[in-house]
Amino acid sequence: MAGLRLGPLLRHVDWESGATATVWAEASRPCTVEVRCADGASGASPTFAVAGHHYALVVVEGLTPGSTTAYEVWIGSRRVWPPEGSRLPPSTITTPPPAGQPHGVRVSFGSCRWAASPGGGHDPAGPDALVTLAARLTADPAAERPDVLLLLGDQVYADETSAATRRRLAARRDLREPPGTEVADYEEYTCLYDESWRDPEVRWLLSTVPSCMVFDDHDVTDDWNTSAAWQERMRATPWWHERIVSGLMSYWVYQHLGNLSPAELAADPVYAAVRATPDGTETLRRFAAETDADPGRTRWSYQRIFGRVQLLMVDTRAARVLTEERRAMLDDGEAAWLREKVLSAPSAYDHILIGSSLPWLLPPLAHDMETWNAALCAGSRGGRWARFSERLRRAADLEHWAAFPDSFGRFTELLRRAGSGPDAPATVCVLSGDVHHAYIAEPRWPAATPGGAPEARVLQLTCSPLHNAVPRSIRLGFRFGWSRTGRWIGRLLTRHGRTERSPVTWSRTGGPWFGNQLMTLTLRGRNSALTLVQAKSTRGEDQLRGVLERSLTSEG
Repeated sequence: MAGLRLGPLLRHVDWESGATATVWAEASRPCTVEVRCADGASGASPTFAVAGHHYALVVVEGLTPGSTTAYEVWIGSRRVWPPEGSRLPPSTITTPPPAGQPHGVRVSFGSCRWAASPGGGHDPAGPDALVTLAARLTADPAAERPDVLLLLGDQVYADETSAATRRRLAARRDLREPPGTEVADYEEYTCLYDESWRDPEVRWLLSTVPSCMVFDDHDVTDDWNTSAAWQERMRATPWWHERIVSGLMSYWVYQHLGNLSPAELAADPVYAAVRATPDGTETLRRFAAETDADPGRTRWSYQRIFGRVQLLMVDTRAARVLTEERRAMLDDGEAAWLREKVLSAPSAYDHILIGSSLPWLLPPLAHDMETWNAALCAGSRGGRWARFSERLRRAADLEHWAAFPDSFGRFTELLRRAGSGPDAPATVCVLSGDVHHAYIAEPRWPAATPGGAPEARVLQLTCSPLHNAVPRSIRLGFRFGWSRTGRWIGRLLTRHGRTERSPVTWSRTGGPWFGNQLMTLTLRGRNSALTLVQAKSTRGEDQLRGVLERSLTSEG
C-alpha cells in the first residue's frame, strides 16, 4: 500500500486568477496522489518514477480567490496528510483577493540552511530560523505569515553531511573512497532532502506557505563553477560526473518543478517525457548530462508575479560562462531573458525583486578584492600573478558578481534602467544570501552617469544564514570589509590590478547583522517595509526576535 514519503509542499499559487495552486509530494510506491480542499477545490496526479522514487506535482483547481482553505492529501481511499493524531494546525492554501481589490504581499527570504550540523555532536549554529518560524506559526495559526518564502540557495549541503547522513552513506559504500562523506549519487541526494524537509514543523510550514527556490554552490559542491580551471580539475576526477548529473536531477525533481506555473509545467518537454514513461530515470539523466555539457540548453531562472510585484529568480551558478577571456555571470541567453523581463513592462509593477543567491553589492573590500583577482587571473600582471590569483580565487571563494566585472557593470546598468523613467517602480531590490550575514546596501550613481540616476529606490538586501555556523574570524572580516581602512585597502588592490572604476559607489545603510535570520519585505501599493528577525535561544526556548523594522518607501 502506497504512503506519503515526503511532503506535501505547497509551491505555486496563481496570483492572476487566484484559482490554482500546485502541491508537490513523494510517495512510497506508484500511485495517484489527490489533494482535496475543504472548499471543494481538488486535483490529482499519477506519480512519475526517478531512480526508484515516486513523485507527483498536483495541480489544484477551483480555489476561491481571497480565501484560506484547509486541504488533505489522499492516496486511494486513505488520507495520508495530515498524519493521524497530528498536533499541528491544518495545512492550508491561501489565495489572493480578486483582481481590482487592494492587497499586499509579504515576501520572506533567506539562504544557507544546515538541516543538521555536519559531523553531529554540538550544534555550533544555534537555533534554526526556519524551524523557529515554523514553531511560532504552528503555536499561533492566526499569526501573520509570509505569502511566499524565497529560499535563495544551499537548501541542502552535498559536501557537508551530518552524522546521521554519513551513517546512511556508510551503509551503501566505503567512505574511504572518493567522494568520501560527501554525497555521490541520486539516492544519496534523496537522503539530504529527507533530512532537510522531514522536521515536523518545517514540513508543516512548507505545506502551507508557498515557496520559490533556487540553487547555490553547496546544493552541488562548494565553489561550483568558480572558474574554467576549477571545472577542468573537477571533471578530471572519477566521481564528479555522477555527482553533477545527480545534483541537477535532484534539483529538477525536488526544487525546480515546483517553481513553475501549471501552464509552464504543461509546456515543459522534459516533464512530459519523464511522465510519459514508467521509469523516467534515463530521460532525466540524459537531460542533466546534456545540461551540464551545455548550460545554454536549460533555463533555471524563472518569473513569478504577485499582483503588482514582479519576482525574477536568477540562476547565478549553472548559467555562467567560464572561459577566462569571456567570463560572465550569465550567458547571452540568460542575460537577454533577464533584460527582457526587467524592461518589458515598467508601468505594470510597483516593485521589482531580483533573487540572486550571490549578492550584487558586497562589502567594498570584498568587492575590490574580487575585481582585482579577476583582473590578475585574466593576465593583467602576467602569468605568475595569474596562477597565484587562480589559487586564491578558489581558496577565498572570490566568485560573486564582482568577480565577473563585465557582468557586474551590465547588471548595474540594467538596475538603473529598471528604476528610471516616469513609469518606474517604487523599488528595485536585489535579494541575496550566501555570505552568512545580513545587511542593506544602497548604491549611488555619479552625477555624470548617462541617463541619470534612477528615480526608484535601488537596494541590495542580503539575508544569510537560516541555520549555519559563522566563525568569529568571518564576522571580523566582513565588519572590516565595510570599514574605512578596508575601503582604502580595496582601492590599493584595484590600482595594482589596473581595473576600471565601478559604475556605482555604495554605502551600508543597515547591518552587518550576524546570526540565524530571516528578512521579510511587506509590499502594499508603492509602500515597502523591511523587517529582520533572528532565532535566539533563551532559557531553553527558541524564539524569533526582532532586529530591524524599517520603511523603505512611503507613498500615498
